Amino acid sequence: MKLLSLNLGRAKAVEYTDQAEGLSGIDKQPVEGPVRVAAPGPKGVGGSGLAGDAVCSKKHHGGDDQAVYAYAREDLDAWGQALGRAIPSGAFGENLTTEGLDVTGALIGERWRIGPDVVLEVTSSRIPCRTFQEHVGEQGWVKRFTQEGAPGAYLRVIEPGEIRAGDPIEVVHRPDHEVTVRLAFRAVTTERTLLPRMLAAGDALHPEELKAAREYVAKYGS
Repeated sequence: MKLLSLNLGRAKAVEYTDQAEGLSGIDKQPVEGPVRVAAPGPKGVGGSGLAGDAVCSKKHHGGDDQAVYAYAREDLDAWGQALGRAIPSGAFGENLTTEGLDVTGALIGERWRIGPDVVLEVTSSRIPCRTFQEHVGEQGWVKRFTQEGAPGAYLRVIEPGEIRAGDPIEVVHRPDHEVTVRLAFRAVTTERTLLPRMLAAGDALHPEELKAAREYVAKYGS
């Protein structure tokens, strides 16, 4: 398992963002590194966990619990076959393009060591939006991406440090529950009856999704 590509985005003017400034950092480009990784601060204030990576919509993106976004090269290749075109690393707005790691099958709370120092913890899945759809350039993309159920994972920074392309990735902790990124994605998108199962992940879960699960149980039971 390794970090195949390390990708950073710069703020660019685009026509498809909802931001008043008309800027988006979704277009990530590979860099060799090293790049500093650290907790960026709370959502709404902090941006990306990677130095030099732009987050233009801090209301919806970035912050400590969405500091880093990872997507598997294997899933990008599967999309490339389905769409009939090459999908370069970083094209889905991911900071980390991994190889040999089942990102969507990762458990909430699972921890990865990347290189000698950095440790990240899986918190949630990526939820597709209009900016993502327009960036990819596929009509009906939000629905298609959701139906496929391979969303990639957001991670928080547990131990800061530097990473670079080619660094090994090691799973150093797997929690004792069955709440995967895939299950969490289905729970918050198409199968809300799965929300009670997410509570098994506890505080490792993204706070907004933990709140949604608790509210569902309070209203409908487990």
